[in-house]
Parts: sequence; structure tokens; C-alpha cells
Amino acid sequence: MAWNRSRAIARIAERPDVAILFPMHPNPNVVAVMDAILDDRTNVARIEPLDYPNFIRALGLAHIVLTDSGGVQEEAPALGKPVLVMRDTTERPEGVAAGTAKLIGSNTDRIVSEIFTLLDDNHAWTAMARAHNPFGDGHAAQRIAEIVANDFGY
Repeated sequence: MAWNRSRAIARIAERPDVAILFPMHPNPNVVAVMDAILDDRTNVARIEPLDYPNFIRALGLAHIVLTDSGGVQEEAPALGKPVLVMRDTTERPEGVAAGTAKLIGSNTDRIVSEIFTLLDDNHAWTAMARAHNPFGDGHAAQRIAEIVANDFGY
């Protein structure tokens, strides 16, 4: 599966209008596969995993998010980022149902096709980016603070 994904990333990186930020999993087997295929790609920045604040900043700068992570499927829609999930199933089906995420599997051709669709079809990108975020609106902390302040007289 890592070979398919790395081949897809290499093909996506062939586009001159694409820059890829790739926080790489530290597993040596994954690193070896990615290094073998992506080593000479100047528009693929392979970096160490990011801490949460830097990760959120990177998500905010992204145009499209390609992931197999369940948590990223929740975080990216909060920032209006379309999420393509390189899995056949997800524990976050509400994102798929809402249209903020799309299950695309791990087939190289499918990954490339789905990314290119979002890069080339503004309507498709906008539909995902502006879909209702089923994971919340980002104002939970403010609401909690207001409830605590009102209930305790602050």
C-alpha cells in the first residue's frame, strides 16, 4: 500500500503547479519506500511529524489534504480543506456523508485522478471546501466559557 501511495505522490508531483508537504511517519519501512520513490522530487518536502500547533498551521495553508488519518479527517474540514482519504473505510463516515471528505482507496491511479479533479475543477473543490462541517463549527470553547460564566456569575 505504501508503494501505491508513494507512486501517486510522485505522479502528482510531476505537475509544476503543485508543492507537497509530507509529514512522514517515522516507521523505517515507510521511510524506505517513500525515499526510494520520492528522493529526487524537489517539490515534495518530506518532514518529520509536526506538533499540533504547527500541524494546524500547515493544514491552514494547504489547498487539498490527502490522508489516511482519522483525526485529519476531522481537523481539515474545520479549516475548509477538502479531504481525500486513502482508505476504503473510515471511522468518520459523517465527513463522507457531509461531503467534506471522500474515500478514494489506495489505488495509485484513483489517488492521482481524484487529486487532479480537485486541482483542475474549481466547482468540485468548492463543493468539498464549503460543505457543512459535521464535526462542529469551531466555537465550542466560546460556548463553554459563556455557560460557565453565566452559571457561576462570572
